[in-house]
Amino acid sequence: MRTHSFPRMFLPRSLIAAAIGSALMLSPLTASAFEGELFSLKNRWEHTVTEMPANERESTLKALAGEAEQLAEQYSDEADVLVWQGIVLASYARERGGLGALGIAGDARDALEKAIEIDPQGLNGSAYVTLGALYDRAPGRPLGFGNSDTAERMFQRALEIRPDGIDVNYYYAAFLKEEGNEQAAREHAQRAVNGTARDNRQTSDEALRRDAEALLKQL
Repeated sequence: MRTHSFPRMFLPRSLIAAAIGSALMLSPLTASAFEGELFSLKNRWEHTVTEMPANERESTLKALAGEAEQLAEQYSDEADVLVWQGIVLASYARERGGLGALGIAGDARDALEKAIEIDPQGLNGSAYVTLGALYDRAPGRPLGFGNSDTAERMFQRALEIRPDGIDVNYYYAAFLKEEGNEQAAREHAQRAVNGTARDNRQTSDEALRRDAEALLKQL
């Protein structure tokens, strides 16, 4: 019987933005403020999941989840913001674990699915990767929403968008191993090892590459 565990960015609002009329909310100045907040959130998430001691990650991710929620409320139509909200929440759910993580994981799923409705590419496939991991590792009904078939579809969609991604190939390989398909798991783990790290996610991608190398030794 498979066990389940959940998978492993806010600067002050510009005073000018508060003063501008709603007709100017799409101006380059506002867009720049939004990108800066998201960049900060992303960098602090990456530091947390790759460098922070395990006993400090849960509380830090909880705080980041609160910031991500505020950002998503402010920019509810920005797919990238919603994807990052989902990623942060999924990480927080994994660190918290147990039944207390189910609601957090559900919120992560909802944010990611809303992001995909806005942008079917889902931040270049990142939304689908995280959804696949969530559907894979969450318990199934009646406790949770975990579903292997849905996880498989999410990973396949991510692979269509970014076939050489380190993240999608690693998480898909881990899924396939759990499903008992070791030959396919080995193939995707090797693709993760050979993949190219993204410029904006280099630290976390390199950590996943090392995880893929470790996974290969088990196959």
